[in-house]
Amino acid sequence: MSFFETDVVIIGAGPVGLFAIFECGMLGLRCHVVDALESVGGQCSALYPEKPIYDIPGFPKVSGADLIHQLEIQASPFHPQYHFDQEVSSFERKERFFYVQTSKNITIKARSIIIAAGGGAFGPNRPPLDHLSEFEGKSVFYLVKSRENFRNKKITIAGGGDSALDWALSLSEIAEHVNLIHRRDKFRASPESLNQLQQKVEQGLISLVVPYQLKALHGKEGMLDFVEVATLDGDLKMLPTDILLPFFGLAMHLGPLAHWGLDLESNHLKINPVTMNTNVEGVYAIGDIATYPGKLKLILTGFAEAASAAHAIHHWLNPDKIMHFEYSTTKGIHEL
Repeated sequence: MSFFETDVVIIGAGPVGLFAIFECGMLGLRCHVVDALESVGGQCSALYPEKPIYDIPGFPKVSGADLIHQLEIQASPFHPQYHFDQEVSSFERKERFFYVQTSKNITIKARSIIIAAGGGAFGPNRPPLDHLSEFEGKSVFYLVKSRENFRNKKITIAGGGDSALDWALSLSEIAEHVNLIHRRDKFRASPESLNQLQQKVEQGLISLVVPYQLKALHGKEGMLDFVEVATLDGDLKMLPTDILLPFFGLAMHLGPLAHWGLDLESNHLKINPVTMNTNVEGVYAIGDIATYPGKLKLILTGFAEAASAAHAIHHWLNPDKIMHFEYSTTKGIHEL
């Protein structure tokens, strides 16, 4: 068992959770962050890394991946500690501290909690393949943390939505070759993405493998040699593969959060919109998981909620301390 101590545990490393690190850091609050995925970004990284977002102030257009990258840089001066690929399984209140337990047997002693879990904890939908776990994290990945990790590789991508097409188009620029598998010959993507896909196919950079589905993995010691695919009629193909990226969406669920005694409304956490506090003192919720009358589910709304939660936490932890509000242009950034 590992043990840590901090001021704030943030549950969720999506854009709102990342901005909460910055807002807490500006007030001198240290943060540990827990997320069920393998890296920062939440849905922005997992579902639409290459898609443009148009409603972020100051960015007429920014991709999900670029937005997350900038938020990660913005949070970095405050040295957050991340705990990936795990959920918060429970927390216990003892006097004025919370003891947060994760699914990897990590305990974090914290003075407050911010839940920024989007629609709840989520993880990848895994294909039903024998021995899949032997290859996960070595040659089978559900997220692309860095394109450079896949340079000059033979990549097989499975899926028919935006994530599959976005990464097929992007990785085809640096990969030795990309196979794109889908059980149908039609993809759920924008006309522009489909046009780009057709161009890449004509250039020989991407091979369409349709209508096929994943059948088996072949390799040793966690490293792939071939991916076996099959049609519904039983026709088989062996695709030389170094890396498999299955993009079958995310399985979302409230998980243990549903049993923490928090006030729920249609699988969302009811909060005080002034302080972002839930019905449990010291536990706050921001972003898509939080609800209140008039709530707008926008990233920029979550950013404002992150600021409100950080200030409310600072006041709750220091009720006798008078804090004179200062703008960042005046205050600057002081590293923890």
